[in-house]
Amino acid sequence: MAARRILLGVTGGIAAYKSAELVRLLKKAGHEVRVVMTRGAEAFVTPLTFQALSGEPVRTSLLDPEAEAGMGHIELAKWAEQVLIAPASADFIARLAQGMADDLLTTVCCATEAPIAVVPAMNQAMWRNARTQRNIRLLQEDPQVVLWGPDQGAQACGDTGPGRMLEPEVILGLADAGDDGALAGKRVVITAGPTREPIDPVRYISNHSSGRMGYALASAAREAGARVVLVSGPVTLAAPAGVDVRPVITAEEMLREASRAVDEGCDLFIATAAVADYRPEICAGDKIKKTGETMALSLVRNPDTLATIAGRIDAPFTVGFAAETTDVAHYATDKLQRKKLNMIVANDVSAPGLGFNSDNNAVTVFWPGGHELIGPDSKANIARRLVTMIGEHLGRAPR
Repeated sequence: MAARRILLGVTGGIAAYKSAELVRLLKKAGHEVRVVMTRGAEAFVTPLTFQALSGEPVRTSLLDPEAEAGMGHIELAKWAEQVLIAPASADFIARLAQGMADDLLTTVCCATEAPIAVVPAMNQAMWRNARTQRNIRLLQEDPQVVLWGPDQGAQACGDTGPGRMLEPEVILGLADAGDDGALAGKRVVITAGPTREPIDPVRYISNHSSGRMGYALASAAREAGARVVLVSGPVTLAAPAGVDVRPVITAEEMLREASRAVDEGCDLFIATAAVADYRPEICAGDKIKKTGETMALSLVRNPDTLATIAGRIDAPFTVGFAAETTDVAHYATDKLQRKKLNMIVANDVSAPGLGFNSDNNAVTVFWPGGHELIGPDSKANIARRLVTMIGEHLGRAPR
């Protein structure tokens, strides 16, 4: 990884103490680091700490007469090759999302052309708050901004849940990820997990997909330098670090969110989600009571997310998945041709210990004119190999 000029923004929150270690790690990795602190951050860590660790003066005020004599905020904005905000408080996220420039850090973010990585850190209730989530969605729509985290777990206030700042070592890995990776600079959209199609308020149709393969691919793509949006059905997995996770429930929601993500810019679309083929024609408003020995349920076809994305005029390089129990190669190659995919990854989910709800898998990758077997291996290792293979084919695809 080539050394870069990283501008670290530190906002108010107890997680600011982790930023001191982050500066040390960034410097050790060879990066140049300058630090901008908000007034809130100064209540938790002193500027002298960051000055000692970075070897550079720390900026704290937009209206510093000495620094602004040379238009210091513009100089900082031009100097930075990467802006990294860690921790990013709920207050800062709100001001950044609204395009405000009311202190030095938000002003630099408005003036810079460098990519901005935002690492949230706040109480779990603040993270879940509807207004915070609205601001997060605004940042997700900004092509200059990427969200890293938050993590989940115990918090300083005693609560447990999402909102923890990623550990400094994880942030360093994301900052160093993929300048020369197989998907460096690419925008990737991945679907993962099952969908749930409601029968009534307490019952639904679904499948055994755990989402592990899609989540592993999202992590591997991020490691390979991609900016990743993960459209995820209901799973129990932690969000991969540095990945923009967009939760959905039904097949219709998955198509809508995947299409929106592709509209925002997409070089590569990978559909690992096990989308329900059918949904109940009518979802009962109240719980259906048990009244007889049998019950008839009328089903209608769900929209096909993979075929819809692959059939777009501006279709990205599209990779499908085929989970089969018999005649895997036949069904996979038929799906490859019928849906006009660039590649398809097929696996036999009837094999014991592989596929659904397992940490391991074995797949065969098909493309027009060729195929390759990968595994058995862990889903994480298979994901890394798939990303490398997809990157090679993507580089040869006509533009």
